[in-house]
Amino acid sequence: MEKEDPSPVKQQFQSLTNLPRFFRMIWNVSPALTLWNIFFRLIQAALPLGILYAGKEIIDELLNIIRNQPQSVTFPGVPASLLFWIGVECVLAILSNLVGRAITLTDSLLGDLVNNDSSVRIIQHSATLDLFQFEDAAFYDKLERARTQTAGRTALMSMVLSQAQDLIAVIVLSAGLITVNPWLLLILVIAVIPLFISETRFNQESYSLSRSWTPERREIDYLRYIGASNETAKEIKIFGLENFISDRFKSISARYYLVNQKLAIKRASWGATLSIISALSYYAAYIFVAGQAVAGIITLGTLTFLAGSFSKLQSLLQQIVGRFAKIAEMALYLQDFFDFLALKPISATHRGKRKTPRPIKEGFRFENVGFKYPETNQWALRNLSFTLKPGEKLALVGENGAGKTTLVKLLAHLYEPSEGQILLDGVRLCEYDPDDLRRETGIIFQDFVRFMFTASENIAVGNIEEQFNIPRIEDSAQKSLANDVIEKLPEKYRQMLGKRFAGGVDLSGGQWQKIALARAYMREAQLVILDEPTAALDARAEHEVFVRFSELMHERMAVLISHRFSTVRMADRILFLENGQLQEIGSHKELLNKGGKYAELFRLQAKGYE
Repeated sequence: MEKEDPSPVKQQFQSLTNLPRFFRMIWNVSPALTLWNIFFRLIQAALPLGILYAGKEIIDELLNIIRNQPQSVTFPGVPASLLFWIGVECVLAILSNLVGRAITLTDSLLGDLVNNDSSVRIIQHSATLDLFQFEDAAFYDKLERARTQTAGRTALMSMVLSQAQDLIAVIVLSAGLITVNPWLLLILVIAVIPLFISETRFNQESYSLSRSWTPERREIDYLRYIGASNETAKEIKIFGLENFISDRFKSISARYYLVNQKLAIKRASWGATLSIISALSYYAAYIFVAGQAVAGIITLGTLTFLAGSFSKLQSLLQQIVGRFAKIAEMALYLQDFFDFLALKPISATHRGKRKTPRPIKEGFRFENVGFKYPETNQWALRNLSFTLKPGEKLALVGENGAGKTTLVKLLAHLYEPSEGQILLDGVRLCEYDPDDLRRETGIIFQDFVRFMFTASENIAVGNIEEQFNIPRIEDSAQKSLANDVIEKLPEKYRQMLGKRFAGGVDLSGGQWQKIALARAYMREAQLVILDEPTAALDARAEHEVFVRFSELMHERMAVLISHRFSTVRMADRILFLENGQLQEIGSHKELLNKGGKYAELFRLQAKGYE
């Protein structure tokens, strides 16, 4: 039997269990700031009662002065007792202002620290998850909710602290009110209950709406981005896509607006009705205490004190009720954040402890390796068996979709096999520490990232620990032929690349590829993989790059993917893939003599150059 979902009210109360963990986050980012914030809020919570009481004494003192002229004064027409209470109220008002500013300051500083800390957690945790998890839409929705709610977590922190402050203020004011007339407090509580139920209900509906529309809101953000981006501007102009994109944006956003509008109108209608009830309760209480003042039961100062206390309590209770429902709603969003941090890699044996052998002696061995992506029945690779020995250069060849990139991702331990095993020096890859293993792997993909960093930093990402090692960066650029590109830039290695930031310079596809290739040379890796990283280079430039690559990879294992057979023929062996299965493997000469599919495609490509 399936477990029933909890009711909206129960779900919101359950969400509050996230708050202790959240406050541990706040405390950990800065214990000192947290303590100061709490201290200031305690003072601010007690000040309203003091100010109201000072006001009561001022009024009563004035009435007393009117009835009985003072014997002596310290200021023309103003006796010392009146000056005292005016001074007390003045000091309390100034203190309230200063404490309020101190709270705003510490809130802001703590909020920035919590914001930064949660972003760092998301970035670091994302790196621990399997690559193919990022290729799953449901996972990406979780990531998007965790990533985009950073500002909400900062607001939640401030709201919860304000809630605690207001609760203390309510207790203090209630104590003062009960000593004079406890019935006023009862009227107040009864008037607030309907508002609490209403806010709880509508906040739950708002969260459910936002959560259910996560994919659509992600598409809206994507359309907004590609509709006005330097990366897509050429295609949009050439193909006239502006109306297509804007119409699609309007269609999705309009549907979301209509659903949200319906909820907003309902919420506003109920809120207006309940605010009338709240106002009537206040003035009913006002009439009651006014009658007591007329009857002489209480003084005019006490009337003012009660009216002020009642009004302040009413305001505080409404804030607390409204904020409670909002906190419960935002705590539901907080659950998304903690749910993301709780995600584990799909791979059951993701992290081993064994150190990578240095040097590698036997190399890699694939034994009946198969791989299929989660929630699919189609095999990307199947029954794959071959070896890669130290010092060997292996080329992967096959038509698009044959499984070449999937194979190198398995080799780089970005994926784990669905069946079979991959061994390194006779030990399964999953038994090695993945971070240590990847330090021995240099890999450049066809879809490498064009980081909007300086030229130096773009190369250094291949081994970020060496980002300040300028000689090594320059040497890597020289090996990849990127030095010719960089030397022509206005600021050389300090030049910002890309047009996103001021002063940035964009590069051609071929120039970018030489920058990316330099990343592979940044590591003294025992295995270097090039997954079609030179597709934007002409045939001569690609040949020159791979000749140099072949020379520099002496005594290191290398795997390269290229559709140009004139390039792959430089490899020691060529592995031909078709439909995810190994069809042929051998040297260029051996495969030509075999007269199989490789020889057919080689001669077909060579004929195109005649």
